Amino acid sequence: MIKALIIVAIILIGLCVSPLFIDNTGYVYIAVGEYQIETSLIVAIVILVASVIAMLLIKWLVSLVVGLALSSKHLPMRWRATAAKKHTLKGAIAMAAENWALAEKSMLKGAANGELPTLNLLVAAQAAHKQKKTQARDEYLASAAAETSAQEAVAISKMRFFIQDGEFSLARIELDKLTPTSKSPDAIIAIALKLYPKLKDWQALKTLLPIAQKKQLLSTEAFNTLTFTANSELMTQAAAKNAQELDKVWHWLTKSERQDSRLALIYIKGLVNFGLADEGLKLLTKLVKNEPNSVIFEQLPELVTAQNTEIRKQLARHESSFENDASYQACLAKLSIQSRDIKDAKLRWKNACRLDPKHEYWLALAQVQEQLGENTNAAQSYRQASKHL
Repeated sequence: MIKALIIVAIILIGLCVSPLFIDNTGYVYIAVGEYQIETSLIVAIVILVASVIAMLLIKWLVSLVVGLALSSKHLPMRWRATAAKKHTLKGAIAMAAENWALAEKSMLKGAANGELPTLNLLVAAQAAHKQKKTQARDEYLASAAAETSAQEAVAISKMRFFIQDGEFSLARIELDKLTPTSKSPDAIIAIALKLYPKLKDWQALKTLLPIAQKKQLLSTEAFNTLTFTANSELMTQAAAKNAQELDKVWHWLTKSERQDSRLALIYIKGLVNFGLADEGLKLLTKLVKNEPNSVIFEQLPELVTAQNTEIRKQLARHESSFENDASYQACLAKLSIQSRDIKDAKLRWKNACRLDPKHEYWLALAQVQEQLGENTNAAQSYRQASKHL
């Protein structure tokens, strides 16, 4: 609409102005060297406009001819690029459909003239890995690694393939090349979190966990589980070496970690095994006094003897709090057997069976009843034990 109005306005202006030019045509004189041109102003303007239009037409024709020449020259390249896009799309669809052979073939075809050949090669490597074609997979990865910016992605792909194949040592070699730190990409940290437990490298896992927590790569539950696993394994390994190594690992733990009774019991067992029972029992007495729980009750009888009266006194103080705790009753039963108080042991085992009627408790009760000559009751307890296998 606007263009039409502009054209109409130009026509109207022309109609209004044209009479003036007709009455006064003007005069133009042009002299170039020996050549002279005389004409009216209107004719000169018409010639000028015609010249401009002619030059524009010549320019358009030249551009058209050059464009056609260039397009015909690069036409095969365009065809190949278009074909590469089609092959890449076909390969992506095949990957989604888990047609690994077709995906590998299509991605390789798309890599030849595609816009992102490195991406095609990485996908082809994944398809080859799914087909157990290790040599082809490694060749594709090597070709992709020629692109400097893709070397990290290639390394990550290698590690994932090795882990999937159970080749953890080879994956560790690749991981060590990248040296996981707080500045490493999340993908590398995540792979390290999976790999270190497989290789039982608890020291490396322990060092990496704070980084993973800071990057929010683990849930609170997963972080706590891995932290405890790493600490307990390190403590167990140290307990198998010497007292110095055990003490070193124990004091490497944070204050809150040392308050975990499960870790403390590993430390205490190690001290007892290395002839430092007094130091270990001192810590055990402190645990019984301040933080009694079923974990301590279950393992305590293995760490004390009939002469350790102080721990027995501390346990007795918790009678009212844990009278309905089966593990507490079983602990007292075992300690009574150490002290040769068979009658009290029978009473404790009865309480344990009442609170938690499981095979272990019924069997222990039957054995105590046999020692007391209560053969009928012992037979009944044995039958209960068999029911709760």
